[in-house]
Amino acid sequence: MNANALTLPQQRPGPSGFLFNFLIGLAFVLAHPVMAMQALAGALPQERPGLSDFLLDLLSGIVFVVTHPLASTRNALANLVVDLLDAGAGAGTLVFQTSASAEVATCTFSDPAFGNAVNGVATANAIADDTNATGGTTDRFVAQDSDTNVAFAGSVSATGGGEDIELSSTNPGSGDTVGMSSLTYAAPA
Repeated sequence: MNANALTLPQQRPGPSGFLFNFLIGLAFVLAHPVMAMQALAGALPQERPGLSDFLLDLLSGIVFVVTHPLASTRNALANLVVDLLDAGAGAGTLVFQTSASAEVATCTFSDPAFGNAVNGVATANAIADDTNATGGTTDRFVAQDSDTNVAFAGSVSATGGGEDIELSSTNPGSGDTVGMSSLTYAAPA
């Protein structure tokens, strides 16, 4: 089949059409995986307009629930993520930011940043304090390698606020010391 002559089946509306549409989309993805990935990334050539929309429409109502019941799987996932912090030439950093992504404080991980995960949880090695914080109100963080490639990110709140990282103060002043007494990364169960 000529890839430029690709024709798409007509979508069927309604609940019974959902299964049909999904199966057609799945068959397309299995038969043309590279083209499907290009379509979902919006990188298809102009001669096939509408394919991205077609696949996105087919897959838009699908919720995938993934669990990782094996500790070995969770360990591998956690180690994969936290080891990204060691990818640069030096130690990675934990950067606290404002909602507008301005730096508030930067703490430096050890190198390596984390020990091996146990039961899907990796515990950070010592993290050096930022003894001269820029200051500001932090509500987010990024954990990045020394080349500023982000390994993971999350939200910040005051102690008891329930966000990914809880700090005793989310509003350090300029020149204040900001530190982390402990940090863990948990792979989803």
